[in-house]
Amino acid sequence: MRLALPLESYPSTLYTDSIFNHTEQILRAVVKLGGALFRRDPDTSTIKHMANALTRFVDKNNQLLLVAGGGENARVYINAARKLGAEESTCDLLGIQITRANAELLRIAFPEETSVVIAKSLARLPELARANGIVVMGGLQPGQSTNAVAALAAEITRSQVLVNATDVDGVYTEDPKKNPKAKLLKTIHVRKLLELAMAGNVFAGRYELLDPLAVKILERSKMPTRFVSLSNPENILEAIKGNDIGTLVVYD
Repeated sequence: MRLALPLESYPSTLYTDSIFNHTEQILRAVVKLGGALFRRDPDTSTIKHMANALTRFVDKNNQLLLVAGGGENARVYINAARKLGAEESTCDLLGIQITRANAELLRIAFPEETSVVIAKSLARLPELARANGIVVMGGLQPGQSTNAVAALAAEITRSQVLVNATDVDGVYTEDPKKNPKAKLLKTIHVRKLLELAMAGNVFAGRYELLDPLAVKILERSKMPTRFVSLSNPENILEAIKGNDIGTLVVYD
């Protein structure tokens, strides 16, 4: 996912929460792992490396909820279904199946001694989060991206932080893959995210930015959220700790 927007000034004050500095309290984090982690031919060593790194966070008696994106395989199947005449809801359902397959790959990648369960609905998510070190899930229903699932998961479990790990370092002034002079923004206001989401495409498998539902959930919950690159799992761990990395969503 690439986030691009006109260069503007944003508030310099970061949204912070004392939980990040409270070493004795259990921290519950939600991490959305973008589709870039799940290639057409999945790189098992990369997925295993991600799982091993995130295990260090859970080993400190913290709780982790992971939401797997669809990646290239989801787009391939969705495009094939669309060419065969499927409507967008059916394409969404097909993409959901791929995200759940990716979630299963994540579950398998964690060490056997680690408590990992798969969630297929929001209803039992708080219960599963309390009882297990790691909960993994994919998509839930048509018209709802895995970004929205991650935002809902963070809200319903009262998590302290949401990390959205993508194929770029955060939100840029322009697409950094097209313009090497694009600048990384340290913060972005949630209203700007919503503006961009409303202008983007929301067809199955192609959420150019965040879909509007995901942003509205962030806006109402004011969930501390960062966008970071998933190329290095340490980026995710640093974001969970509240360190200044990637792009932070601000609300005031």
